[in-house]
Amino acid sequence: MEIIRLEEKIAAGYRLGYDEALELMRTTSPGELYELAHRLRTRYQGKRIDTCSIMNARSGRCSEDCKWCAQSKFHKTDIDVYPLVGETEAVQEAAHNASKGVGRFSLVTSGRTLTDAETDRVCAIYRRIGREVPIRLCASLGLLTREQLVKLRESGVEHYHCNMETAPSYFSKLCSTHTPEEKIRTIEWAKEAGLKICSGGIIGMGESAEQRIEFAVTLQKIGAVSIPVNVLNPIPGTPLADVAPLTDTEVLVTMAMMRIINPEANIRLAGGRNMIKHLEEKALYCGISASIVGDLLTTTGSDIDTDKAMFRRCGFEV
Repeated sequence: MEIIRLEEKIAAGYRLGYDEALELMRTTSPGELYELAHRLRTRYQGKRIDTCSIMNARSGRCSEDCKWCAQSKFHKTDIDVYPLVGETEAVQEAAHNASKGVGRFSLVTSGRTLTDAETDRVCAIYRRIGREVPIRLCASLGLLTREQLVKLRESGVEHYHCNMETAPSYFSKLCSTHTPEEKIRTIEWAKEAGLKICSGGIIGMGESAEQRIEFAVTLQKIGAVSIPVNVLNPIPGTPLADVAPLTDTEVLVTMAMMRIINPEANIRLAGGRNMIKHLEEKALYCGISASIVGDLLTTTGSDIDTDKAMFRRCGFEV
């Protein structure tokens, strides 16, 4: 496939489907893919880096059996377990991140969904953050109903996060308690409510290279404007504890293809950054335009100031 011609088509609005993207990955050198992804990132995102932070607002005892997750009640892991976070604590965490220059803040809850009463509590938290803290609001609260998502949007939330996690053809190998179709239904309801979609997933869970392309095309089809690319951090006590890691080239090619298939989206460094610390600056060249900063859900993340220094070193505006 002639790279320059393809780049021109993408710039004119063309988007790759599965077969064409798979052919591109198979017939193009990694270096050429990195360069194309870099040019597309520069075209659509410039040198801006979009930063966000997440707060584990309810931890553990999750009813879902996702094989990668430390918070599932089906796995024996050493994590903190606590109920829905209090309003003051959440506002303080949002304020701390805003003081560090982080652009977005999201509450993330374990479990399949929230009750209506819990949704009302979360919406009250978001309304207070909106009044008191200069930071944009996102949410990751499971498979909410259409009505709950409308309430969330009315409370000031702009982006709703619901990871597809992996290729639909591979999902049932990793989780049996909900389906990709249920996730897509939630995503469609969120869009109807006026929320923009943040959806990505985890690479390195035993899926094939072809399934990583399927995954990227699925995210294109659902209209994700933010795509967090997590690299599996195998957690003792989970069924994926002993999965072999992807090679450096597999990680970088995946990130580049994610950009090529979703040229206008923010492709975001996310969980598992400790697994690819030596690759992060290369990843920033290969199409990455965003990052989660600070601590993650059950693991320690990167220090915000250290991240900002790296972004600037790589020529980004934070």
